[in-house]
Amino acid sequence: MNIYDKLKDHLKNIISEYGLSAEEIIISSKSLSPEEAIGVTQRKDFPILTGQEIMLEAYFKDAVGQAFTDSPAAFNGRLSDILELDIENDPYAKGLFIASLNAIMKYLGLAEGTIHCKNQEVEKCAQKFITFIKEHYGNPKIALIGFQPALLDNLSKVYKLRVLDLNPDNIGKEKYGVLVENGITAYQDAINWADLILCTGSTICNGSVVNFIDIGKPVIFYGTTIAGAAKMLGLKRACFCSG
Repeated sequence: MNIYDKLKDHLKNIISEYGLSAEEIIISSKSLSPEEAIGVTQRKDFPILTGQEIMLEAYFKDAVGQAFTDSPAAFNGRLSDILELDIENDPYAKGLFIASLNAIMKYLGLAEGTIHCKNQEVEKCAQKFITFIKEHYGNPKIALIGFQPALLDNLSKVYKLRVLDLNPDNIGKEKYGVLVENGITAYQDAINWADLILCTGSTICNGSVVNFIDIGKPVIFYGTTIAGAAKMLGLKRACFCSG
């Protein structure tokens, strides 16, 4: 069973356990503007600010779940409709499902940190990562998966670090003193080199998350996108300023 089948089965069980299957529950998702998503930040090179990603936001009763994706979509329907989405093969469906999953899990108190931090909290989160890593992992060599400028800048000042990305506009360029490497061709070498992998939770939306599960190295997923899925799949996640 692949991870998307597992997530769908988990969600079906939750809906049944909490008696939600018979309710006419509306979930709507919309694409947020960069300012709505992360506020006004000091750095202007976050993927959402440069048009490389968008954020979906799903509402379930009084809870909100978000997901970064490069496949924007909108949806309005029932929980039963969400469960029918082809999340394994359709990238648009993945984003809708993950955002909705986060909202449902947040509403039921089964997941936290489903809303992205804003403004200067982005920098505070990156600085908290430095302390967290030092306390739990010492002084590791880190492979940062995904171009997250605040994390890259702050971590590279303290730790030996390599960064992998899939965006051709970033690959081969030096960012904050670190060369951005190809997330496909440099993957195995970087994983072998690193003591610790910090992986963007957006990988749950593009399917590459499977490359960072059970790889024989400690992996910490960061960000709001993977909040609900991390709980369901038993993955380690750190996200210090999300709501």
